[in-house]
Amino acid sequence: MLGGDYQGLGIIRSLGRHGVPVCVVDDERSIGRLSRYCRSYDRAADLGDEERLVDDLVRLGRRRGWDGWVLYPTRDETVAALSRHRDLLAEFFRVPTAPWDAIRWAWDKRNTHEIAAAADVPSPRTWQPATVAELDAIDAEPPWAIKPAIKEHFFYVTKAKAWRADTRDELRERFERAVAIVGPGEVMVQELIPGDGEQQFAYGALYSQGEPVATMVARRRRQHPPDFGRASTYVETIEEPAVEALSERLLRRIGYDGLVELEYKRDPRSGEFKLLDFNARTWGYHTIAHAAGVDFPYLLFRQQLGQPLQRQRARSGVRWVRLLTDLPTGFVQIRAGDFGLREYARSLRRADVEAVFSRNDPLPGLAELALLPYLAVKRGF
Repeated sequence: MLGGDYQGLGIIRSLGRHGVPVCVVDDERSIGRLSRYCRSYDRAADLGDEERLVDDLVRLGRRRGWDGWVLYPTRDETVAALSRHRDLLAEFFRVPTAPWDAIRWAWDKRNTHEIAAAADVPSPRTWQPATVAELDAIDAEPPWAIKPAIKEHFFYVTKAKAWRADTRDELRERFERAVAIVGPGEVMVQELIPGDGEQQFAYGALYSQGEPVATMVARRRRQHPPDFGRASTYVETIEEPAVEALSERLLRRIGYDGLVELEYKRDPRSGEFKLLDFNARTWGYHTIAHAAGVDFPYLLFRQQLGQPLQRQRARSGVRWVRLLTDLPTGFVQIRAGDFGLREYARSLRRADVEAVFSRNDPLPGLAELALLPYLAVKRGF
């Protein structure tokens, strides 16, 4: 397990319930190591440094006897490392990450919008200005989103996925700030689609050689922060055939293999679902699927061991919450008038799954509360 935050914790619990031993490798203070299902924990130097990560994995694998074990990445940078060094790592481990000719479409958001256009999947209007002067060529009215082509180059400095600009002056100022962080040519400007969590959707799946094995569609009702969410905080499984059809069209085009999440926003002006993001790994709220009848991490484990899998589909109407981030998000939206306190409290009572807290595995939840100041500084939650 590469990364032991709440997303990794969900994978640890999934595999542990089936008797699969799990070892965590992380470069942060992770809560996953405290799970009753975690066999051991090793500190990595830097999960964001590809060469060091690969060296650490090979070294630890030999020392720990991990020959034939399945690797689970939980961050985009570890996905990229496993994909680019797939042949080397596959000599020792089972690597469920797709080859680079598929992962590159997710890693660089310029490529994501290129493949979306090729697959006839709608996406927001996007510009890739190289200089401030080229901003004048953007023929759209504000607001806009200023975002990086490669998230990791921006996120760990700013703790944000994107910045909003409501005027031309803000666009220029924030574009210059973004260029100073990630360099010229890697900053994208995108139309900002109106709407709140009622318009945010996602497709999660396990694919095998370009075909879906297990699928789920969800509405991401709340996210933290509310404008450009780094992560979902309240999610519900639903039926939405249009989202499923668009996703399958794109993933079949590139012959995708492995776990994947595609994020969309429905444009209320046209009714179109527009692709926002492409995550080639498990996603933060993947544990909702287990409660909805699909255990994605364990299915991936079985796939890697060559065991037969039957087509599965998550049932609708299951709700997931991460209280640590949903509570502040909820109160921000209550103050903004998006909904009332009673409506918010009712949504919490209806939740079927909490991201971290578990009576059968309580230590990670207690540790996350204790680590709150650390998480706020390290990741902004």
